[in-house]
Amino acid sequence: MRKILITSLIIFVTIASSFAQGTYEDYQRAEKYLHFNVYNLVQNLYLNPNWIDKTNDFWYKTEIENGHQFKLVLSSKNEVKPAFDHQKLAKALETELDKTVNPDSLPFSKIKFKDKMKTVMFKVDTLNFKYDLKKNILSQYTPKKKDLKKNEYKSPDGKWIAFVKDYNLYLRDIKTEEEFQLTTDGVDLYDYATPIDWYKIVDESVGDTYDPGIYVEWSPDSKKFMAIKLDRRNRTKLLMYQSLPDSGMRAKVWSYERALPGENSIPFQNFYIFDVEKKSNVKVDIEPMENIWSGFAPAWTADSKTLYFAQMARYYKTIDLYFVNPETGKTTNPIHEDVKTMIEYQMVDCELVNKGEKIIWMSEQDGWSHLYLYDGKSGNLINQITKGEFVVRDIIYTNDKNEIVYFIASGKEKGRDPYYKHLYKINFDGSGMTLLTPEDAEHEIQFSPDYKYFIDNYSRVDLKPKSVLRRLSDGKLINELQEANIDKLLATGWKYPERFTVKARDGKTDIYGVLQYPSNFDSNKKYPIIDNSYSGPQAVNVPKSFRRGIWNDWTPLAEVGFIVMRIDGMGTAMRSKAFHDVSYMNLGDIGALDHITGIKQLAEKYSYIDTNKVGIFGHSAGGYDAAHAILTYPDFYKVAVAAAGNHDHRMAKAWWPEQYMGELGDHYNEQSNLTIAKNLKGKLMLAHGDMDNNVNPASTYRLAAELIKNNKDFELVITPNNNHGDLWENKYFIRRRMDFFVKHLWNIKPPKEFEFKEYK
Repeated sequence: MRKILITSLIIFVTIASSFAQGTYEDYQRAEKYLHFNVYNLVQNLYLNPNWIDKTNDFWYKTEIENGHQFKLVLSSKNEVKPAFDHQKLAKALETELDKTVNPDSLPFSKIKFKDKMKTVMFKVDTLNFKYDLKKNILSQYTPKKKDLKKNEYKSPDGKWIAFVKDYNLYLRDIKTEEEFQLTTDGVDLYDYATPIDWYKIVDESVGDTYDPGIYVEWSPDSKKFMAIKLDRRNRTKLLMYQSLPDSGMRAKVWSYERALPGENSIPFQNFYIFDVEKKSNVKVDIEPMENIWSGFAPAWTADSKTLYFAQMARYYKTIDLYFVNPETGKTTNPIHEDVKTMIEYQMVDCELVNKGEKIIWMSEQDGWSHLYLYDGKSGNLINQITKGEFVVRDIIYTNDKNEIVYFIASGKEKGRDPYYKHLYKINFDGSGMTLLTPEDAEHEIQFSPDYKYFIDNYSRVDLKPKSVLRRLSDGKLINELQEANIDKLLATGWKYPERFTVKARDGKTDIYGVLQYPSNFDSNKKYPIIDNSYSGPQAVNVPKSFRRGIWNDWTPLAEVGFIVMRIDGMGTAMRSKAFHDVSYMNLGDIGALDHITGIKQLAEKYSYIDTNKVGIFGHSAGGYDAAHAILTYPDFYKVAVAAAGNHDHRMAKAWWPEQYMGELGDHYNEQSNLTIAKNLKGKLMLAHGDMDNNVNPASTYRLAAELIKNNKDFELVITPNNNHGDLWENKYFIRRRMDFFVKHLWNIKPPKEFEFKEYK
């Protein structure tokens, strides 16, 4: 009996140890999948074409086992070959550099073809080389000095430079170097052509200095250009306190310009058109406009006779398309649109047909994002081009002669994830809609300068990427250029994310997500599930492409013993207008009811999901989600990590809350995490970088203050000198977040002070 008991105890201990989670070994495995390490395990996830001199020929860099090679593609000939003889060039470089050069790992990553592709140019460290492909001659050269400064912009014909000096606009003749002052009334904070920088930070001990860039829009014929005069005199600032400056013992205070929701300190802009020959300007005949997300930037028609742009009014309920006569500054307004909720800035696009004779306009006016054809003079609707329960995402190109428009859309193909982007063409009259990218996958597309060909990088989170060359006119496959190599990733035991579909809170609407499992997953075991949330209404949280599916912060977390979920609940982007509007004036919804019902449906299907141990984490809007979820649904979410959260939308930048929350009202206070801090029951970690000039650290400090006021226990992690993105990549924070979930969902002690390493 004693032997039996001892044997049973040994078996029990063995089984228990095999089920152990959050161990040192788990953390070691997790390290491989951190976003700064995982790319060491994969090759050729994406082909980036480098088009040569506005032709449809291009070169690309392809990864091989221990290096890379350069390929040249002659699209019209369907010819793919090495861009040059790598062996010969390596030998020539050895002579020049006096060291060994591996032809499969040449010491440069970019090339440039010159002289009708007879010469290849590149740079090794500080040395510039050119290589004659026919004569096999390598030589060094001294590049021409760049003639443009930060505050200068050259005309398309290369004869003129527009530039900014002392708040005013000037023109310089490149040939004679003669300068002409075009304006004299520019002053500090009310100057010409300087683009606004919402993220510029200023050391308050030194003060702001005039360091202009330049934003002008030249006409194609180089005879005119558009510039704005920006009025920032009524600006307001947000402050950051840097406790750990580069030197000295005194902390620093930094500032950046930022209007908060409802404030009247948003900059205003006027548009001007400058005439090169006359050295004069006309003011565009339109009232000064608030410098918010406008719709799309000003552009010229091909004949240089019309400037056009879209402008949204504050709170994003109206949008107008303007045509400007560049001689007089007079405007016409062919399209005006207003809505009851808001106009999604990503659902705004426009293409002019025959220099403005007709307009192809993108709008959600029938409840879905679609294309409409308008008369350019009268503004009358000619016809709706696309119709149906799918989403047009982008206008790519119009063939005016044949009256065909090419565009990106999602949700058209039945039985597929409705977020997958596909390329289509359709006639202006709405007939002949044709799919040009047939694979059931996410398609990431780049077009040749002449729009005859395109590169299609297609993949899914559970399908490795393939890169192909297609003809635009009919989508015909020209060549399969490369396929990703993920053998090393698979050899680690990594598991593809699992795509799933569940019903939303209404029991009818399909919502989509992914599950990430640990590599040592055991379906006979119960696992806590962690919701990686980001309900920002402008975004799609669930990854669709393979490369986004591995470049993340949820795979390492899964590796220490969790199932991690991402899901897009109602209120998020790229579905119908009704689906999207669930979050309007209702950001506090965070899609939580969809997330919760989704987890419950998954648990009914999979016995290994433990709904008694549910965590949530997120960054930025996801940080708001995480805190809001544990404060609103404390009996469901037990552990939360909220990073860089915008916990009260009254403290955020004006444009984002005003787009999705509308004008200030009681709903801002009701949906603030500060208001419900008293509800905390579970375990909460707050984190923020102290130099975050996107979501000000005060947002987290104020929530912390409310939690303290209500005598609630929580953890606070402040990472010195980190901005918004730095916190997401901070290895210390990644480890602390991982420890927090291991400790409170597995109820075990994580390995002490595990240090993640970055592989080189």
